[in-house]
Amino acid sequence: MRKRKGCLSKVCKCTLSTRLNKIIGQIQGIERMINEERYCVDILQQISSVHEALRGLGKEIMRNYLEQCATRAILSKKKEHQQMIYKEIMDIIYKYAR
Repeated sequence: MRKRKGCLSKVCKCTLSTRLNKIIGQIQGIERMINEERYCVDILQQISSVHEALRGLGKEIMRNYLEQCATRAILSKKKEHQQMIYKEIMDIIYKYAR
């Protein structure tokens, strides 16, 4: 995995951090449910909620990526940068469209 500088604004980081903290709380809740030997269907319902919360987090990061990182690269004058970002977008779409 290549390491490149991100392009998240402070506001976006704050929003993502808030969402992530809620997800962490949900996961800790699942752990408590397991330790308390709660009903399996209730635990599965909470796991489903975490999946959806993670999808929402991913959607926000994708939006930022397209609005900031990808747009900047596409509008640049560097053809190789444009080609790289088109490939990256296709890879992301393919990976997350499953």
